[in-house]
Amino acid sequence: MRLEIDVVMDYQLAGAEPVLLTVEAANLTGQVIHFSSLEILNATLRHIAGEDGQGPRVWAHVMTDRLNLRYVASVEVLRPEIALETLDQTALHDLPGAVFTYLRPSRFCPSDMFLPYAAKTFGHLSGGRKVAAIRDWVAGAITYAPGSSNATTCANDTFLSREGVCRDFAHLVCTLARACHIPARYTSGYSAQVSPPDFHAVAEVWLEGAWHVVDATGMSTAASLVVIGSGRDASDVAFMETLGPAYPIYQNLIIRNV
Repeated sequence: MRLEIDVVMDYQLAGAEPVLLTVEAANLTGQVIHFSSLEILNATLRHIAGEDGQGPRVWAHVMTDRLNLRYVASVEVLRPEIALETLDQTALHDLPGAVFTYLRPSRFCPSDMFLPYAAKTFGHLSGGRKVAAIRDWVAGAITYAPGSSNATTCANDTFLSREGVCRDFAHLVCTLARACHIPARYTSGYSAQVSPPDFHAVAEVWLEGAWHVVDATGMSTAASLVVIGSGRDASDVAFMETLGPAYPIYQNLIIRNV
């Protein structure tokens, strides 16, 4: 599947300052970037590696108090769709060091608080069957409700309120998977099925020696998601980070299958 991506962002900044952006498609196995262009007015750019070296980030040293950005890309997704239920769990002592960190609690995924619940609810299952059950539970228990959460909402809040957006769905899947001793990370990306179009968030779990996409919102699949970057939770892959306040004037994302 090939996706065409067109992102326009116009933000009012507190002043001329550096802005850290995570908006470009990652050059990863499973997706091929045929074209990619990032233009930011009145700014000098410096690219750095993303979390765990996955995906690019860019420092935009903006010379005015406005961030005007356009990102255009054409990306082919070659990632296969694999049924989670067919995958086995990797023993803890066999996990790579870089993967083991995704078993631990993080700011928005307090998995240590969910150990008893996870054992009671999903303890009778194993491996990919357990992850599929977590995905289905989150999909059924949480209502997708734009505006129901904010930048400080964590998985515990979502579990109690029973509503959220893709960010909250991904945090809760990651939290429950980690509470079941399955490595899980938060991944941002683009999907043509997201409505309204926006930066999308999913979980990825480590099963049988590889990461696998898990989207409890049902708005993307492994075969339809263009990955931007991954981390412990949303704090690692925010699409924009500024030193001072930033106010959106205009933002538009067009993502389509071709």
